[in-house]
Amino acid sequence: MENPEKSMNRMESDDLGLPDGTALQTPQQSASEGTLEIASGIRSRRSALARLGQWAAGGLILPAAVGTSGLALAAEDKGDEDDTFDQDSVLKDAADFFGQTTEGLAKVIEKAFKEQGRPNAYIKGQEAGAAITVGLRYGDGTLVMKHGGSSQVYWAGPSVGFDLGANASKVFTLVYKLPKPAAIFRRFPGVDGSLYYVGGAGINYQRADGITLAPIRLGVGLRAGASVGYIHYRREKTYNPF
Repeated sequence: MENPEKSMNRMESDDLGLPDGTALQTPQQSASEGTLEIASGIRSRRSALARLGQWAAGGLILPAAVGTSGLALAAEDKGDEDDTFDQDSVLKDAADFFGQTTEGLAKVIEKAFKEQGRPNAYIKGQEAGAAITVGLRYGDGTLVMKHGGSSQVYWAGPSVGFDLGANASKVFTLVYKLPKPAAIFRRFPGVDGSLYYVGGAGINYQRADGITLAPIRLGVGLRAGASVGYIHYRREKTYNPF
């Protein structure tokens, strides 16, 4: 005997003019197939998102994303330039400070920029020597930051080889990665082997906690930087190097 449900489907197909053998779906069947279509759509979207993640990981970034990243990097570079001194302006300020422009001065500044980048501050000062035990170097100057901060600075440190009795010498110190003026007040050890001398100008590096100082000296001041273990920068003047 024929199944009543199949017989009913065939009768309804004939009434609707459908081809022979076409079965009408029950509501339960339609709902089931609809659920399968939704699940398939979800899987397709998940697959597309997974492929997008793989492209990004492989460096295949969409043009819009590239444009956004490029703008962010350009803004960051512009911010760095606004907060730091360029090489030409540093050379001009140093030449004005020392009262002369020499090939040696230009070369030591060029060396500092190649090795350390753009400074965000500098110190204009002068220093002298005193005969305390093996010798003491002391000085004072003004710290100037690119974004406008400034502070009076005093320093002292042991020195063997300072030309005792000589006139006070000027020193122009480049300062790198100084977060704020107050961060200068501490001890900065000298970097071994960093002394560089050319054409009557000399430079060496002092470094602590990511902050680098690069004192530049001309003439009589050169011997002062030749054998310095550290320099202690303070808010007030003192002859105590410790």
